[in-house]
Amino acid sequence: MAMPGLTKAYIAAAAIAAFRICKPSGTSNEVVQAAAATDLSIGVTREVGAAAAGDTVDLVKSGLVDVEYGGNVTRGQELTSDADGKAIASAPGAGVNHRIIGIAEVAGAAGDIGKMMIAPSVKQGA
Repeated sequence: MAMPGLTKAYIAAAAIAAFRICKPSGTSNEVVQAAAATDLSIGVTREVGAAAAGDTVDLVKSGLVDVEYGGNVTRGQELTSDADGKAIASAPGAGVNHRIIGIAEVAGAAGDIGKMMIAPSVKQGA
């Protein structure tokens, strides 16, 4: 069971699926699914279902949250976003920065709903 902490309501600027990493859009109080490891990830959608553009969407911003994996993940890995807002292991190239959204609490594969501790940070490849 997830143990979400702070949850904040935003407006979906475009369709957003459940269990996805989100980032701010260009408009105040609106969010979209994250689409790259370099996106400023600010939270994860809940399991209540997908949101259409203009709908209210709740983002979990702290605590233990369920997230959909976009690839193989090992427990303890730092996670970032893939092109679909799914969580993937962060492995930046030399001099490249990744925005970390959290740390995997369980291992899994693409399509799995796994647990992640939200812990935003930036990771630079060596």
